[in-house]
Amino acid sequence: MNKKIKSFVFNSFGVNTYIVYDNSGKCLIIDPACQTMEEETALIQYIAANNLSPIGMVNTHFHIDHIVGNTFVCNKFNLKPQCHKESKLFWRTAAEFGSVFGIKVENLIVPTDFIEEGDTIPFGDAAFAVLYTPGHADGSICLVNHAERYVITGDVLFRDSIGRSDLPTGNFDILYQSITQKLFTLPEDYTVYPGHGPSTTIGYEKQNNPFLR
Repeated sequence: MNKKIKSFVFNSFGVNTYIVYDNSGKCLIIDPACQTMEEETALIQYIAANNLSPIGMVNTHFHIDHIVGNTFVCNKFNLKPQCHKESKLFWRTAAEFGSVFGIKVENLIVPTDFIEEGDTIPFGDAAFAVLYTPGHADGSICLVNHAERYVITGDVLFRDSIGRSDLPTGNFDILYQSITQKLFTLPEDYTVYPGHGPSTTIGYEKQNNPFLR
């Protein structure tokens, strides 16, 4: 089965927003980071052009650069944000953090649908398994599609790098454990789709990531 995943790079932080779908056309929107009208239009046009039906929206974590498009996507497609409950600090302080980085947050939709380690998030005939992977931020999750052999890692693991641990609730030791004890137990050929930058593989990062040696 070919991977049905589309990535967009949105906002000044270069966040990867993902649309994942299956043969039924049902899709999930992961980390909607669209900030401008042009970015919102690009997202909508791709969904329309491919006859997709958004049935869910998931945040890998609730840092402001990853949630700036939440309200737009929720209102446009009648969705609710799904995230881990330990993200609560970040939705409570979203306006404050946004102002620091010049990102205006208005009418943020407070999550009420929570997901946690061991949950399964279905979309059509496909599904993600949820891993809880704090260390970059409380509430960080990774989404594993075992059938198509890939994982969406948010800001936990990047190509040749890892997420920052010097932000609120960050902790390097916890982040290291999240990566080595959860992500690195996946097969080495699994593709890694991170929250920023290019894709990689589990095997490549195990062999080459300078932060994890």
